[in-house]
Amino acid sequence: APNVAAGQKGPVALVGASLPGGVAIKRAKLRGVESQGMICSAKELGLNDKLLPKEIQDGIYVLPPETPVGADVVELLGIDDWVLELDLTPNRSDALSMIGVAYEVAALLGREVRLPDEREGEAVDASRTVSDAVRIEIEAAEDCAHYAARVIEGVRIGPSPLWLQTRLMAAGVRPINNVVDVTNYVMLEYGQPLHAFDADTLAGGGSAVVVRRARAGERLTTLDGADRELGAHMLLITDGERGIALAGVMGGQDTEVTEGTTRILLESARFAGRSVRRTSRELGLRSEASLRFEKEVNPAAVIPALNRAASLLCALAGGRALSGH
Repeated sequence: APNVAAGQKGPVALVGASLPGGVAIKRAKLRGVESQGMICSAKELGLNDKLLPKEIQDGIYVLPPETPVGADVVELLGIDDWVLELDLTPNRSDALSMIGVAYEVAALLGREVRLPDEREGEAVDASRTVSDAVRIEIEAAEDCAHYAARVIEGVRIGPSPLWLQTRLMAAGVRPINNVVDVTNYVMLEYGQPLHAFDADTLAGGGSAVVVRRARAGERLTTLDGADRELGAHMLLITDGERGIALAGVMGGQDTEVTEGTTRILLESARFAGRSVRRTSRELGLRSEASLRFEKEVNPAAVIPALNRAASLLCALAGGRALSGH
Protein backbone atom coordinates (compact mmCIF):
# COMPACT_ATOMS: atom_id res chain seq x y z
CA ALA A 1 0.00 0.00 0.00
CA PRO A 2 1.40 3.43 -0.90
CA ASN A 3 0.53 5.10 2.40
CA VAL A 4 2.18 2.65 4.85
CA ALA A 5 4.62 4.40 7.19
CA ALA A 6 6.54 3.51 10.33
CA GLY A 7 4.82 4.35 13.60
CA GLN A 8 1.31 4.76 12.19
CA LYS A 9 -1.69 2.92 13.58
CA GLY A 10 -4.14 0.91 11.52
CA PRO A 11 -6.63 -1.96 11.67
CA VAL A 12 -5.03 -5.41 11.69
CA ALA A 13 -6.78 -8.73 11.05
CA LEU A 14 -4.87 -11.47 12.89
CA VAL A 15 -4.67 -15.14 11.97
CA GLY A 16 -8.15 -16.67 12.34
CA ALA A 17 -10.01 -13.44 11.61
CA SER A 18 -12.86 -13.38 9.06
CA LEU A 19 -13.37 -10.32 6.89
CA PRO A 20 -16.44 -9.26 4.86
CA GLY A 21 -16.78 -11.29 1.68
CA GLY A 22 -15.68 -14.52 3.35
CA VAL A 23 -11.95 -13.73 3.46
CA ALA A 24 -10.23 -15.82 6.16
CA ILE A 25 -6.82 -14.70 7.44
CA LYS A 26 -4.27 -17.52 7.62
CA ARG A 27 -0.58 -17.73 8.41
CA ALA A 28 1.35 -17.23 5.18
CA LYS A 29 4.69 -16.30 3.65
CA LEU A 30 4.92 -13.18 1.49
CA ARG A 31 8.15 -12.68 -0.45
CA GLY A 32 9.88 -15.03 1.96
CA VAL A 33 8.66 -13.25 5.10
CA GLU A 34 6.24 -14.95 7.48
CA SER A 35 2.96 -13.04 7.87
CA GLN A 36 0.87 -13.29 11.06
CA GLY A 37 -2.00 -11.15 9.82
CA MET A 38 -3.03 -8.36 7.47
CA ILE A 39 -3.14 -4.58 7.76
CA CYS A 40 -6.55 -3.65 6.34
CA SER A 41 -7.92 -1.08 3.95
CA ALA A 42 -11.34 0.49 4.48
CA LYS A 43 -12.79 -1.66 1.69
CA GLU A 44 -11.44 -4.85 3.31
CA LEU A 45 -13.30 -3.85 6.49
CA GLY A 46 -16.55 -3.52 4.51
CA LEU A 47 -16.63 0.29 4.66
CA ASN A 48 -17.71 2.47 1.75
CA ASP A 49 -14.23 3.70 0.87
CA LYS A 50 -15.64 6.00 -1.83
CA LEU A 51 -16.51 8.38 1.03
CA LEU A 52 -12.88 8.54 2.17
CA PRO A 53 -9.99 10.69 0.87
CA LYS A 54 -8.18 9.38 -2.21
CA GLU A 55 -5.01 8.49 -0.29
CA ILE A 56 -7.00 6.22 2.03
CA GLN A 57 -8.95 4.66 -0.85
CA ASP A 58 -5.64 3.61 -2.42
CA GLY A 59 -4.05 2.26 0.76
CA ILE A 60 -4.62 1.11 4.31
CA TYR A 61 -7.08 2.82 6.65
CA VAL A 62 -4.78 4.97 8.79
CA LEU A 63 -6.21 5.56 12.28
CA PRO A 64 -5.61 8.71 14.40
CA PRO A 65 -2.37 8.69 16.46
CA GLU A 66 -4.33 8.68 19.73
CA THR A 67 -6.11 5.40 18.89
CA PRO A 68 -5.39 2.87 21.66
CA VAL A 69 -3.39 -0.16 20.54
CA GLY A 70 -5.39 -3.37 20.94
CA ALA A 71 -8.80 -1.70 20.62
CA ASP A 72 -11.48 -3.68 18.79
CA VAL A 73 -11.69 -1.94 15.42
CA VAL A 74 -15.29 -3.14 14.94
CA GLU A 75 -16.36 -1.12 17.99
CA LEU A 76 -13.93 1.71 17.27
CA LEU A 77 -15.35 2.34 13.78
CA GLY A 78 -18.96 1.63 14.75
CA ILE A 79 -19.17 -1.29 12.31
CA ASP A 80 -21.22 -3.21 14.91
CA ASP A 81 -24.03 -0.64 14.57
CA TRP A 82 -27.41 -1.10 12.87
CA VAL A 83 -28.27 1.16 9.94
CA LEU A 84 -31.91 1.76 9.03
CA GLU A 85 -32.59 2.69 5.42
CA LEU A 86 -35.90 4.54 5.13
CA ASP A 87 -37.81 5.00 1.88
CA LEU A 88 -39.92 8.08 2.60
CA THR A 89 -43.04 9.42 0.96
CA PRO A 90 -42.88 13.18 0.24
CA ASN A 91 -45.15 14.07 3.16
CA ARG A 92 -42.80 12.54 5.75
CA SER A 93 -39.97 15.04 5.69
CA ASP A 94 -39.98 14.87 9.51
CA ALA A 95 -38.24 11.49 9.13
CA LEU A 96 -35.29 13.09 7.30
CA SER A 97 -33.68 13.46 10.73
CA MET A 98 -32.64 11.14 13.54
CA ILE A 99 -34.78 13.07 16.03
CA GLY A 100 -37.78 12.84 13.69
CA VAL A 101 -37.32 9.08 13.41
CA ALA A 102 -36.94 8.88 17.20
CA TYR A 103 -40.33 10.60 17.67
CA GLU A 104 -41.91 8.19 15.19
CA VAL A 105 -40.47 5.14 16.96
CA ALA A 106 -41.41 6.56 20.37
CA ALA A 107 -45.01 7.01 19.19
CA LEU A 108 -45.14 3.43 17.89
CA LEU A 109 -43.66 1.93 21.07
CA GLY A 110 -45.09 4.29 23.69
CA ARG A 111 -41.60 5.44 24.75
CA GLU A 112 -40.06 8.79 25.69
CA VAL A 113 -37.71 10.64 23.34
CA ARG A 114 -34.32 11.58 24.81
CA LEU A 115 -32.98 14.66 23.04
CA PRO A 116 -29.28 15.53 22.95
CA ASP A 117 -28.01 18.21 25.32
CA GLU A 118 -27.62 21.03 22.83
CA ARG A 119 -25.22 23.02 25.06
CA GLU A 120 -22.92 20.15 26.11
CA GLY A 121 -19.30 21.04 25.38
CA GLU A 122 -20.05 24.71 24.74
CA ALA A 123 -17.30 27.17 25.64
CA VAL A 124 -18.58 30.76 25.76
CA ASP A 125 -16.77 34.07 25.74
CA ALA A 126 -19.17 35.82 28.13
CA SER A 127 -17.45 39.18 27.66
CA ARG A 128 -18.85 39.56 24.13
CA THR A 129 -22.20 38.87 22.51
CA VAL A 130 -22.78 37.83 18.92
CA SER A 131 -24.75 41.06 18.45
CA ASP A 132 -21.49 42.95 18.99
CA ALA A 133 -19.94 41.09 16.06
CA VAL A 134 -22.67 40.69 13.46
CA ARG A 135 -25.85 42.46 12.35
CA ILE A 136 -28.54 40.59 10.39
CA GLU A 137 -31.01 42.16 7.96
CA ILE A 138 -33.79 40.25 6.20
CA GLU A 139 -35.02 42.14 3.15
CA ALA A 140 -37.10 39.24 1.76
CA ALA A 141 -39.09 38.18 4.80
CA GLU A 142 -41.66 36.22 2.76
CA ASP A 143 -38.90 33.81 1.69
CA CYS A 144 -36.87 33.90 4.91
CA ALA A 145 -38.99 33.82 8.04
CA HIS A 146 -36.06 33.38 10.44
CA TYR A 147 -32.29 33.80 10.11
CA ALA A 148 -30.10 33.13 13.12
CA ALA A 149 -26.33 33.10 13.52
CA ARG A 150 -23.60 32.42 16.05
CA VAL A 151 -19.92 33.30 15.92
CA ILE A 152 -17.22 30.85 17.07
CA GLU A 153 -13.64 32.08 17.31
CA GLY A 154 -10.29 30.35 17.72
CA VAL A 155 -11.26 27.17 15.87
CA ARG A 156 -8.60 24.77 14.61
CA ILE A 157 -9.43 22.95 11.39
CA GLY A 158 -8.56 19.25 11.30
CA PRO A 159 -10.05 15.79 10.92
CA SER A 160 -13.16 14.91 12.92
CA PRO A 161 -12.94 12.21 15.60
CA LEU A 162 -13.57 8.69 14.33
CA TRP A 163 -17.03 8.41 15.94
CA LEU A 164 -18.22 11.42 13.95
CA GLN A 165 -16.64 10.27 10.69
CA THR A 166 -18.12 6.78 10.94
CA ARG A 167 -21.62 8.08 11.74
CA LEU A 168 -21.51 10.35 8.71
CA MET A 169 -20.27 7.53 6.45
CA ALA A 170 -23.03 5.25 7.72
CA ALA A 171 -25.46 7.90 6.46
CA GLY A 172 -23.64 8.14 3.10
CA VAL A 173 -21.99 11.50 3.84
CA ARG A 174 -18.29 12.11 3.10
CA PRO A 175 -16.24 13.40 6.07
CA ILE A 176 -14.36 16.60 5.17
CA ASN A 177 -13.13 18.38 8.31
CA ASN A 178 -14.32 18.97 11.86
CA VAL A 179 -16.29 22.13 11.04
CA VAL A 180 -18.10 20.92 7.90
CA ASP A 181 -18.67 17.51 9.51
CA VAL A 182 -20.39 19.10 12.51
CA THR A 183 -22.82 21.01 10.28
CA ASN A 184 -23.66 17.82 8.36
CA TYR A 185 -23.99 15.78 11.55
CA VAL A 186 -26.41 18.26 13.14
CA MET A 187 -28.42 18.44 9.89
CA LEU A 188 -28.83 14.66 9.99
CA GLU A 189 -29.65 14.82 13.69
CA TYR A 190 -32.19 17.69 13.71
CA GLY A 191 -33.23 17.89 10.05
CA GLN A 192 -32.10 21.54 10.11
CA PRO A 193 -29.51 22.43 7.44
CA LEU A 194 -26.68 24.68 8.63
CA HIS A 195 -23.86 26.51 6.91
CA ALA A 196 -20.46 27.61 8.21
CA PHE A 197 -18.76 30.65 6.68
CA ASP A 198 -15.14 31.65 7.19
CA ALA A 199 -15.97 34.95 8.92
CA ASP A 200 -12.66 36.56 7.97
CA THR A 201 -13.49 36.24 4.26
CA LEU A 202 -16.68 38.29 4.67
CA ALA A 203 -16.82 42.06 4.24
CA GLY A 204 -16.03 43.69 7.58
CA GLY A 205 -15.05 40.31 9.02
CA GLY A 206 -18.66 39.18 8.92
CA SER A 207 -20.08 42.27 10.57
CA ALA A 208 -23.27 42.16 8.50
CA VAL A 209 -25.44 39.50 6.89
CA VAL A 210 -28.13 40.69 4.49
CA VAL A 211 -30.70 38.24 3.14
CA ARG A 212 -32.16 39.56 -0.11
CA ARG A 213 -33.16 38.50 -3.58
CA ALA A 214 -30.47 38.38 -6.24
CA ARG A 215 -30.25 41.13 -8.78
CA ALA A 216 -30.75 40.21 -12.43
CA GLY A 217 -27.47 38.99 -13.89
CA GLU A 218 -25.76 38.71 -10.50
CA ARG A 219 -23.28 35.81 -10.32
CA LEU A 220 -22.03 33.45 -7.62
CA THR A 221 -19.38 30.71 -7.70
CA THR A 222 -20.80 27.92 -5.56
CA LEU A 223 -18.86 25.33 -3.52
CA ASP A 224 -18.87 22.91 -6.46
CA GLY A 225 -16.75 25.39 -8.43
CA ALA A 226 -19.51 26.36 -10.90
CA ASP A 227 -19.95 30.03 -11.81
CA ARG A 228 -23.70 30.60 -11.81
CA GLU A 229 -25.87 33.40 -13.17
CA LEU A 230 -28.71 34.06 -10.75
CA GLY A 231 -32.31 35.01 -11.41
CA ALA A 232 -33.84 38.04 -9.74
CA HIS A 233 -36.24 35.86 -7.73
CA MET A 234 -33.46 33.74 -6.13
CA LEU A 235 -32.85 34.21 -2.42
CA LEU A 236 -29.25 35.21 -1.72
CA ILE A 237 -27.22 35.46 1.47
CA THR A 238 -24.83 38.43 1.24
CA ASP A 239 -22.22 40.12 3.42
CA GLY A 240 -23.71 43.49 2.52
CA GLU A 241 -21.50 43.80 -0.55
CA ARG A 242 -21.66 40.50 -2.48
CA GLY A 243 -23.39 37.14 -2.49
CA ILE A 244 -21.88 34.49 -0.21
CA ALA A 245 -24.47 31.68 -0.48
CA LEU A 246 -27.57 30.56 -2.34
CA ALA A 247 -30.10 30.39 0.47
CA GLY A 248 -30.95 26.81 1.34
CA VAL A 249 -29.09 25.36 -1.65
CA MET A 250 -25.30 25.79 -1.51
CA GLY A 251 -22.64 28.08 -0.09
CA GLY A 252 -20.21 30.22 -2.05
CA GLN A 253 -16.67 29.12 -2.84
CA ASP A 254 -15.03 32.40 -1.75
CA THR A 255 -16.23 32.05 1.87
CA GLU A 256 -15.78 28.32 2.42
CA VAL A 257 -14.01 26.89 5.46
CA THR A 258 -10.34 26.06 4.71
CA GLU A 259 -7.34 24.84 6.67
CA GLY A 260 -6.54 28.44 7.60
CA THR A 261 -9.99 29.28 8.99
CA THR A 262 -10.08 30.45 12.63
CA ARG A 263 -13.41 32.33 12.88
CA ILE A 264 -16.77 30.80 11.96
CA LEU A 265 -20.05 32.53 11.22
CA LEU A 266 -22.60 29.75 11.70
CA GLU A 267 -25.97 30.05 9.94
CA SER A 268 -29.28 28.42 10.85
CA ALA A 269 -32.38 29.65 9.06
CA ARG A 270 -35.86 28.91 7.83
CA PHE A 271 -36.13 29.46 4.09
CA ALA A 272 -39.41 29.05 2.21
CA GLY A 273 -39.68 25.68 0.49
CA ARG A 274 -41.11 27.15 -2.71
CA SER A 275 -38.17 29.54 -3.08
CA VAL A 276 -35.52 26.86 -2.51
CA ARG A 277 -37.32 24.42 -4.82
CA ARG A 278 -37.49 26.91 -7.70
CA THR A 279 -33.84 27.96 -7.34
CA SER A 280 -32.64 24.37 -7.07
CA ARG A 281 -34.66 23.30 -10.13
CA GLU A 282 -33.63 26.21 -12.35
CA LEU A 283 -29.94 25.80 -11.57
CA GLY A 284 -30.02 22.00 -11.68
CA LEU A 285 -28.45 22.01 -8.22
CA ARG A 286 -29.72 19.60 -5.56
CA SER A 287 -28.17 19.24 -2.12
CA GLU A 288 -28.98 17.60 1.20
CA ALA A 289 -29.94 21.07 2.43
CA SER A 290 -32.29 21.84 -0.47
CA LEU A 291 -33.91 18.42 -0.08
CA ARG A 292 -34.95 19.39 3.43
CA PHE A 293 -35.83 23.04 2.85
CA GLU A 294 -38.02 22.15 -0.14
CA LYS A 295 -40.22 20.10 2.19
CA GLU A 296 -40.12 22.79 4.92
CA VAL A 297 -37.99 22.44 8.05
CA ASN A 298 -39.26 22.36 11.62
CA PRO A 299 -39.29 26.03 12.70
CA ALA A 300 -38.76 25.01 16.33
CA ALA A 301 -35.40 23.40 15.45
CA VAL A 302 -33.66 26.50 14.06
CA ILE A 303 -32.17 27.66 17.39
CA PRO A 304 -31.60 24.24 19.07
CA ALA A 305 -29.69 23.00 16.00
CA LEU A 306 -27.65 26.22 15.92
CA ASN A 307 -26.71 25.84 19.60
CA ARG A 308 -25.95 22.13 19.19
CA ALA A 309 -23.57 22.82 16.29
CA ALA A 310 -21.88 25.70 18.12
CA SER A 311 -21.31 23.47 21.15
CA LEU A 312 -19.84 20.69 19.02
CA LEU A 313 -17.55 23.18 17.28
CA CYS A 314 -16.29 24.30 20.68
CA ALA A 315 -15.72 20.70 21.77
CA LEU A 316 -14.24 19.31 18.53
CA ALA A 317 -12.50 22.34 17.00
CA GLY A 318 -11.30 24.09 20.15
CA GLY A 319 -13.34 27.22 19.56
CA ARG A 320 -15.08 29.68 21.87
CA ALA A 321 -18.54 30.96 21.00
CA LEU A 322 -19.66 34.52 21.54
CA SER A 323 -22.65 34.52 23.88
CA GLY A 324 -26.17 34.61 22.48
CA HIS A 325 -27.43 34.28 18.94
